[in-house]
Amino acid sequence: MPRIAIIDPEYCKPSKCGMVCTRFCPQVKLGYKTIVYDESLDRVVINEDLCSGCGICVKKCPFEAIKIVNLPEEGLKECSHSYGPNLFRLYGLPIPVKGAILGIIGRNGVGKTTCLNILSGILVPNLGDHFSEAERSKVIEFYKGSPLQVYFSNLYSGNMKVVLKPQYVDKIPEHVSGKVGDLLENVGEKKRLEKLKKALELERIWSREIGSLSGGELQKVALAAALSRDVNVYLLDEPSAYLDVKERMHIAKVIREFVKGKTAIIVEHDLAVLDYLADYVAVIYGKPGVYGVVSNIYSAYNGINAYLHGYLKSENVRIRKYPITFPVRPSTEKAMKSSHEEVLKWRECEVNVGKFKLKIMPGECFKGEVIGIVGPNAIGKTTFIKFIAGEFEESEEHIEAEDVKISYKPQYLRRFIEEHEGKNVESILLERARSGESRALLEMELIPKLELKKLMERNIDELSGGELQKVAIVYCMVEDADVYLLDEPSAYLDIEERLTAVKMIRKIVEMRKKSAFIVEHDILCVDLVSDRMMTFSGRPGIEGIANTPTILREAMNMFLRDVDITFRRDPETGRPRANKPGSRLDREQKRKGEYYYMT
Repeated sequence: MPRIAIIDPEYCKPSKCGMVCTRFCPQVKLGYKTIVYDESLDRVVINEDLCSGCGICVKKCPFEAIKIVNLPEEGLKECSHSYGPNLFRLYGLPIPVKGAILGIIGRNGVGKTTCLNILSGILVPNLGDHFSEAERSKVIEFYKGSPLQVYFSNLYSGNMKVVLKPQYVDKIPEHVSGKVGDLLENVGEKKRLEKLKKALELERIWSREIGSLSGGELQKVALAAALSRDVNVYLLDEPSAYLDVKERMHIAKVIREFVKGKTAIIVEHDLAVLDYLADYVAVIYGKPGVYGVVSNIYSAYNGINAYLHGYLKSENVRIRKYPITFPVRPSTEKAMKSSHEEVLKWRECEVNVGKFKLKIMPGECFKGEVIGIVGPNAIGKTTFIKFIAGEFEESEEHIEAEDVKISYKPQYLRRFIEEHEGKNVESILLERARSGESRALLEMELIPKLELKKLMERNIDELSGGELQKVAIVYCMVEDADVYLLDEPSAYLDIEERLTAVKMIRKIVEMRKKSAFIVEHDILCVDLVSDRMMTFSGRPGIEGIANTPTILREAMNMFLRDVDITFRRDPETGRPRANKPGSRLDREQKRKGEYYYMT
């Protein structure tokens, strides 16, 4: 069985541990240079040809920096790119489908962005040989007889135009400056740009400086910059990030319209958006930060379902030990009320934040209940969460509750970092878990499920966006509170992480008989976690209405009618699936008023 050794440069600290891995390695004791210190890299390097795979170094490393991984024999392809000795490796590449949209699914750290960088020409793959300089001629020869040979030949010769929308749109102001309109007019084609200006509602930010835009606005500008160019291949990395549910589905419609008849590859973590967009799907599986393997191409339906099942049947590869399913819960409010005890209720009121006005309709929450919150950005969702948290004068006057303890995870985690500056993850979480029950929950459930063990020694200000999000979720949920408030818990998380997180939140709420409010933009997460739902309407940035919580089906019907998109239930996994506009099911469900899913 093929084997690879990975050393995480962020964790490998030879000067602190005294290279404990070499002292215990049986191969080193026999005189072989299996593990050596590389001065230029300032870390140890393992010779994979000499390594026996005993795993002793993995267990002895105090920083958990070493991984010895057996690669799957089934489905393994030739190495496309290696980032260096004992660093991440990518096996295979997705093959673009001419005139169609190919979606890419996979966890963070398995090579999705690397694939797009290679296919865009930004990164020339070294074909696994990190000791030699990557050459374009070698790449073309390597893929001889494959559609990728034609692709790379056209790409490297300049006969094919490719555009890439980057993943991290929040970094755009660090590289460009100026007004939105001026920048877009310099890169886009006039006719396409005029249509996109209207379709993406860019008129109101056309004269604004790039540096003043929010994440969602930057995402739209980045999409406009890519889609306004008339090219052969469009590569879009996470186009729905920073956007609300309504904007995500609208963006999906715009993308389909502007890449029609062209070749496109889209990396996306929101499965509802991906299902709506993609004609075909490739799964990238493996171990995050260690290796990634690109699967064969499937239809969108079969690919997404195979990913959720955790088994790629045609390749005989199990990518996960367990399937992900979406149970359809009873949607009767009467049954729910009769079996739950009220935790708090609020009366109708109005909250003003600067020039923004939020009208809050009356409602209540019950023990063991999760209320999902959806609506456009800047419509008052976070304001409502803060209202429940007691941060406004109106909270005390209009919330009826006795000794209710609140635990709150905010949308933006800057303050969370500042409050715990200089502390490591372990000390922060142990300080929060005050009771024995909370400690047990932390050690037995939260840390293992969200894979936080290796982060425990890291300082809070050293974490990536996804790592920080997971720590903040655990920090919120480990508190022995009556009501949990989580504002956008899926941000920065990959598909598996976000589904694991919301399932864990739901389990804790049910087990502890608590209540939770969750602001979420991923429809699958809302569906998976919510008993009831609150929809927000109004005029973004001006006034909003927080509607009374209603049963999931009724609330989703109200919301999706406004978005003009219908969803059905997949019979295999139970997941909500977006119907293609104008399809038979789309027309039938609209006629019956069943926008969410047909019973």
